[in-house]
Amino acid sequence: MKTTIGMILALATTSAAATEQNIFQSEDVFQLEYASAPTVHPSGDYTVFIRNYMDIMTDRRYGALWRVDASGELRPLLGGDANDHSQTWSPDGKTLAFVSNRSGSNQIHLYWTDSQRHAPVTRLTGSPSNLSWSPNGEWLAFTMFTPEPSAPPVSLPKAPEGAKWAEPPKYIDKEQYRFDGAGYAKDGYTQIYVMPADGGTPRQITHGDYHHGGSLAWNGNNSIIFSANLREDAFDQPQNSDLYSVNVTSQEISQLTDRNGPDRSPTMSPDGTKLAWLGNDDEKMSYQLTQLYVMDLNAKAPKLLTSNLDYSVSDVQWSPDSKAVYFSYDRHGNGHIVKQSLNGERQQLTDRMGGLSYGRPYSGGDFDVAANDTLVFTEANAQRPADLVLQRGGKTQQLTQLNEDLFAHKELGKVEEIWYDSKHGDYQIQGWIVYPPNFDKSKKYPLILEIHGGPHTAYAETFSAEVQLMAAAGNVVLYTNPRGSTSYGEEFAQEIHHNYPSQDYDDLMDGIDAVVDKGFIDEERLYVTGGSGGGVLTAWIVGHTDRFRAAVVAKPVINWYSFVLTADAYSYFTKYWFPALPWENPEHYLKYSPISYVGNVTTPTMLLTGEADYRTPISESEQYYQALKLQGVDTAMVRVPDAPHGIYSRPSNLIGKVAYILHWFNKYGGEAAE
Repeated sequence: MKTTIGMILALATTSAAATEQNIFQSEDVFQLEYASAPTVHPSGDYTVFIRNYMDIMTDRRYGALWRVDASGELRPLLGGDANDHSQTWSPDGKTLAFVSNRSGSNQIHLYWTDSQRHAPVTRLTGSPSNLSWSPNGEWLAFTMFTPEPSAPPVSLPKAPEGAKWAEPPKYIDKEQYRFDGAGYAKDGYTQIYVMPADGGTPRQITHGDYHHGGSLAWNGNNSIIFSANLREDAFDQPQNSDLYSVNVTSQEISQLTDRNGPDRSPTMSPDGTKLAWLGNDDEKMSYQLTQLYVMDLNAKAPKLLTSNLDYSVSDVQWSPDSKAVYFSYDRHGNGHIVKQSLNGERQQLTDRMGGLSYGRPYSGGDFDVAANDTLVFTEANAQRPADLVLQRGGKTQQLTQLNEDLFAHKELGKVEEIWYDSKHGDYQIQGWIVYPPNFDKSKKYPLILEIHGGPHTAYAETFSAEVQLMAAAGNVVLYTNPRGSTSYGEEFAQEIHHNYPSQDYDDLMDGIDAVVDKGFIDEERLYVTGGSGGGVLTAWIVGHTDRFRAAVVAKPVINWYSFVLTADAYSYFTKYWFPALPWENPEHYLKYSPISYVGNVTTPTMLLTGEADYRTPISESEQYYQALKLQGVDTAMVRVPDAPHGIYSRPSNLIGKVAYILHWFNKYGGEAAE
């Protein structure tokens, strides 16, 4: 058979296309799915959960209720496209209450197991949340923002008929006047409502100029326990919430806790005698451990159950016999679930929980428990977004494999854990190396350092679309948990209290050295990027070293002085992150501001921020962009329209973010080492 040059080229093109199809590509982001919010039926026979997916036509993430049983049989609970959430079983397991937009707006829906039918049972003007059944199953409680419009302080003349006047000025006098992801605050407060469980008119049972939010816990059938900050000076004490009980009939409120610190997430024991909740004594540190408390409602003497645990607790649930509690915590990036008796005996059930942050590899997951210690949790897996795992009777079983249709024929970047010594202090730092598909250790590869935000958060060995796309482009990627990260104990996290950025910079540089020492990194092609707190550190890095060929600073803080006066949570940041107000100690603010070191920068540096970001406002990026221009440094600014701090909430924005990062690194890529 005669082979022509054309045939050779055609075969080469086909082979290249096939290879490209076998790696993770940007358009694959729209095919990602993940499980969240497992809600086990009280019998333990099956689990209802949210199956999250990306809609390429609307560029949105949606989540619909599905069910899966122990055999792995998976089917939609209701069918159709919708955003379902906040599902909770009635005490007898015959009815599931949930919030959905299936009827056009967010309403409370009920699903009846006997008929397998569902229907909306409210016609609310707002969006309900925190659904909670009364113990007798006759009532549903929920929270909802309740508008209380206020008239403007001035009276303006009306425009003549047919005239086109400008929109009138907006008058703002709220202390917390805007929130990232939600925009400018409307007039009103979150209040608590109750309604008959079979439908009917909701009745508001809390009032006043306070937010009554968070989870709700019924104490008997006629009172509800909630968390709120009802102090007149709540703005000056943003972390000082307490637990309260409201009588459903009289609407009388009584205070259950009173200490300096947050008390939240109340949950009642099934026998109705004990209350568990989360909180801590407030010492005005930037990071403080969240502890677990239990109180006998008759004795009213709180007992601390986690005094010997050096990790923050979350998601507390009672055992059916009221003799123990389940809770989760992160340790070394891994999500642990434990069962602890009230006398202190603690049993670890798993260290595999996680997987919910599909954009960047953050820790965090969901779990639920039911009869016979039936445990269902979202699993952390470096090669897949969250799936559900069942654990019962000492056996563990995979319940879902939501992404096999996408990933079964693709090669993802291998993720490898690494520990290395910090040269500053007696710490070992944990990180992960992500290798490009078809990695060949005899070659030299460019290295991207990707830095997490927070700064009090943690990365984990879990799936990350952004990191996998970077690796698929032929890069080795390193992500780590430098000092200040959570899940390594309180002391490690508090190393950066009033001291950020600082030696966390050295931890990151030590990580680069540890990977370079492995021998497959091209030291002339080192790149760095990070978002939020990672953006702060990226800007700090280029102001302190020129070893990186290019940098992308995403949604950063550049000037702490201006940040605390423009960020949404400004009353919190000034009190917990700094020793004084900015005008009382400007030297401290400037010492730790990347803007103070812009004169040292020579690294080509791009800025990338959402235009609707109220957590690290885009004015921070604009300052740095203009400063870099004045300094004569190669720079560019990418502005993401309408995007808040969580840029990846729109799938196309995640794709665009990574594409611009890779463009910038490729632009300054240089020649590959032999």
